[in-house]
Amino acid sequence: MSIGNSPEDERPFEDVSEEVRPSIGRVLKDARLAAGLTVDEVSAATRVRNAIVHAIEADDFAPCGGDVYARGHIRTLARAVHVDPAPLLAQYDAEHGGRPAPTPAAPLFEAERIRPERRGPNWTAAMVAAIVVVIGFVGFTAFKGGGSSDSNAKAQVAEGSTPSTSTSATPKPQHSKSADPKPAPSDSAIAAAPQDKVTVQVSAPNGRSWISAKDHNGRMLFDGLLNKGESKTFQDNTKINLILGDAGAIQLYVNGKKIEDQFQPGAVERLTYTKGDPQVG
Repeated sequence: MSIGNSPEDERPFEDVSEEVRPSIGRVLKDARLAAGLTVDEVSAATRVRNAIVHAIEADDFAPCGGDVYARGHIRTLARAVHVDPAPLLAQYDAEHGGRPAPTPAAPLFEAERIRPERRGPNWTAAMVAAIVVVIGFVGFTAFKGGGSSDSNAKAQVAEGSTPSTSTSATPKPQHSKSADPKPAPSDSAIAAAPQDKVTVQVSAPNGRSWISAKDHNGRMLFDGLLNKGESKTFQDNTKINLILGDAGAIQLYVNGKKIEDQFQPGAVERLTYTKGDPQVG
């Protein structure tokens, strides 16, 4: 009987130095659970939709819409659950062909811009206006021809003046306030934002960024590139929904107040503001 290693001892040792690295979704989900947060709470804190949070935790990045957005969501979720995003981003790049090269934003979204529809002349409105003018002229002629001194006196009394027999005392025409055109909301009027509406000013002082803005009905207000130094103002009765392609280049004013959130360069932010924003406290 020989003394030596048994057959089991002669088998090659398994390399246990390289443990299986957990996936990106597993790391984010475990960190969220460790922090005692639900998916709804993470979604509310990051403005990332629930469906996308669930998909990323399942390592499904297709709903993100591309590598740039996927990296932005990973960075945002990692910070929300108190995880360093750098290793996760490096792991994502390694698993998806490396970090995407920066590309100009204008060609990427050029095809998606909504172009205004050409509208022909509004003949119906023109006909209505012409009829109103004719009726007004006929009525004015009839009133002036059948008027009397008694009716003139009644008009003067109604205006708060003393009746006079002088023919020179004619009532001054009253201008309807409703005829004054209402000025459209402008960037200079952001500080005087009305209380019954939500007004959002988006400016790009630090660089250019693609932005998308919709009203409470989902109607597109703007979808395109905001160049450095440009600004846009949006207004709605209920709420404004925003998507910022590069939130770090954007400065926001909501209902006349500056938003102090420190957005990171390259981060994609989905934001919603209402008449009560920004919330106090």
